[in-house]
Amino acid sequence: MDYPERYELIFQTSGAADDTVVVRMTDRSGAGGYPVYEDETGIVRAEISDRGEVRMLASGGHQAPRIPLLVRPLSDSAPGGH
Repeated sequence: MDYPERYELIFQTSGAADDTVVVRMTDRSGAGGYPVYEDETGIVRAEISDRGEVRMLASGGHQAPRIPLLVRPLSDSAPGGH
């Protein structure tokens, strides 16, 4: 199955604007067998299924990852794509 190379994760914040993080596919799979995606820092990690279901993964001790409000696949032809 082909999975998108990148996703945009949108988190609700207490401020005026939501927080958006772009994650890229890694060579790892999560417990559900789906690809693991992470941001450029490696701090935000998520396993994303072929139906867009998200399981956030802790990248360090004492971390309590938040669930995003919205998950959007990004096209490689989108501005800023590599």
